[in-house]
Amino acid sequence: MTINIKAIKLHALNMTLNHPFSTSFGTVKDREFYIVEVIDQNGHHGFGESVAFATPWYTEETAQTCFHMMRDFLIPLLQAHPIDHPDDLVALFSPIKKNHMAKAAIEGAIWDLYAKTNNIPLYQALGGNKKTIDVGISIGIQPSIDDLIYRIEQSVQAGYKRVKLKIKPGHDMQVLHSVRQHFPDLPLLADANSAYTLKDIDHLKQLDDFNLMMIEQPLGHDDIIDHATLQKNIHTSICLDESIHSFDDVRHAIQLGSCRVINIKIGRVGGLTEAKRIHDYCRDHHIPIWCGGMLEAGIGRAHNIALTTLPNFTLPGDTAGSAHYWQKDIITPPVVVNDGEITVSDTPGIGYEIDWKALEQFSEYTHTFKF
Repeated sequence: MTINIKAIKLHALNMTLNHPFSTSFGTVKDREFYIVEVIDQNGHHGFGESVAFATPWYTEETAQTCFHMMRDFLIPLLQAHPIDHPDDLVALFSPIKKNHMAKAAIEGAIWDLYAKTNNIPLYQALGGNKKTIDVGISIGIQPSIDDLIYRIEQSVQAGYKRVKLKIKPGHDMQVLHSVRQHFPDLPLLADANSAYTLKDIDHLKQLDDFNLMMIEQPLGHDDIIDHATLQKNIHTSICLDESIHSFDDVRHAIQLGSCRVINIKIGRVGGLTEAKRIHDYCRDHHIPIWCGGMLEAGIGRAHNIALTTLPNFTLPGDTAGSAHYWQKDIITPPVVVNDGEITVSDTPGIGYEIDWKALEQFSEYTHTFKF
């Protein structure tokens, strides 16, 4: 059955995080992004969220390149070629190289619309079956060790199932040593955001002293081969993040032995359809996966929750509650974490309503495209 789109709206939003989020590649305080609203002929509304940052430090995409690609290429393709199912977008968008976050923003809105049209929750439309998901938390680089220990204590008291710390050269082994002294049994992982090279291999071997769940993306953002060399030389499991943009990247990484864990981010791999393919391949090859975060607002967070209900998401993801990031979110009710778990909503679509007053409050402009 054809998805009869009547209009697409791109809402440009700017929201301020509760706390600046610092990694090896920079600090984010204000989050600039787009909400994609797809409206069909029957009045159903589907919502997606772009996750690219304002600057190209995570991938080559930015919030503004996403807008450009959606406005000038992706939406015109949809206007010219009706689709029957969200999966059809992979082939439709294939002439446009990369730009995965732009594609994922539109695809997410159409997945939400598809689920609402069929009166089912998005997680069921994707094939998920969990009623709750386990949640971890990601803590950026803090001004001091004392600040970091305090933030971790807050997270432990809130019941988060694991803690992820950001590290970089000069801010790594001593930090992990201090954290382990305070929290010897805490499920802990370190994320380097590509801050090291193979020249640091002897230094990185020290990670084995800290009983980490994994080290995430220690080497180059586009590397698979050097990670295979590193994984052979350390006991700590490597998790790939920035290197994984597609199903083929996962296939190559697993065949080369570049990692033992995969972090899936919907925007980074181009959408929910590709994320499902990666999930299935990792399941079949006994590679555990988890859902990473991109400082999403509520709509992107809801998509992460739905994806995490698939069975091979066996490790806690980065989908912390709304209040951890925002004074006010753009969905209602906000995402809430209880004892390290989020209860999955059975409401059709993403499971949350849009807080239109909040959306208007944070919106800078809206572009509408008629079909």
